[in-house]
Amino acid sequence: MKRTVIIGSNPKTNNYAFMAAERLQSHGHEFIPLGISEGQVLGKIILNMYDKPEINEVDTITLYINPHRQIEWYDYILSLKPKRIIFNPGTENQQLKKLAEAQGIICEEACTLVMLSVGNF
Repeated sequence: MKRTVIIGSNPKTNNYAFMAAERLQSHGHEFIPLGISEGQVLGKIILNMYDKPEINEVDTITLYINPHRQIEWYDYILSLKPKRIIFNPGTENQQLKKLAEAQGIICEEACTLVMLSVGNF
């Protein structure tokens, strides 16, 4: 299935990034929680973005951080070489989208939760 990096992961169960992890897992997709919060998501340790961990074979990055906070991570996000980036509601960013598309990355302004529920993830 699609290896998905969830940027903005958080151990709070009422957080949309956490809900996306639950939904991804229930649909059989591997997820990798990445963020600045410490803790776990469904038994997986949240990787610290400040460490810029190497993550290989990324199909999708789904964003749960606002456009202003994305700026410092542009180079790192692009270095993960995803096939696509999903800009969830409130994360839309034309600057990052333009940089990503210039590298052949598909960009979608959509909701990961909705995409999974209707079967077009």
